[in-house]
Amino acid sequence: MCLTETYSRVRVGKNLSDMFPNRNGLKRGGALSPLLFNFALEYAIRRVQVNQEGLKLNGTHQLLAYADDVNILGGSVDTVKKSAETLVAATKESGLEVNAHKTKYMAVSRDQNAGRIHSMKTDNSSFERVEEFKYLGTTLTYQNFIQEESKSRLKLGNACYYSVQNLLSSRLLSKHLKIKIYRTIILPVVLYGCET
Repeated sequence: MCLTETYSRVRVGKNLSDMFPNRNGLKRGGALSPLLFNFALEYAIRRVQVNQEGLKLNGTHQLLAYADDVNILGGSVDTVKKSAETLVAATKESGLEVNAHKTKYMAVSRDQNAGRIHSMKTDNSSFERVEEFKYLGTTLTYQNFIQEESKSRLKLGNACYYSVQNLLSSRLLSKHLKIKIYRTIILPVVLYGCET
């Protein structure tokens, strides 16, 4: 299942590269690859959640994970930094690696100067501070403004509506089918920000 002691070649057009060794990782498309990745990430996440200083919502410490996207929530930049250090250490133990170039942090506060540090440094990594980011299709801003997200969702909803406008105005389709199209195609775009 793992790629140790395996070799690959790359085809570009009609040309085939020389063989090169695969040093680490899992085979793409393999049935066990996502499970092995999830087990390794689960271990790291549980290590972070043991930290009792994190932000508590509904009685539990908050760390959001979906596939390989992980968000750490904390009451202060220091708390998030400690959790990030724990996550980096735990991922190394299980053979995973946090990509510092893709990792960002954001301090959400009504205070204009909250978290004004330009980067957060851990052992060997430095994480850039951002004022907004997109997580699972939703734009989050450092001042927790919803206006931009609302505009984005309305824009996506309008684009989706205009893409099926011919179906909704057709006399060949029943009213029931038009309502079903609206509920299954347009409404999720507006409510959840899903792009079709």
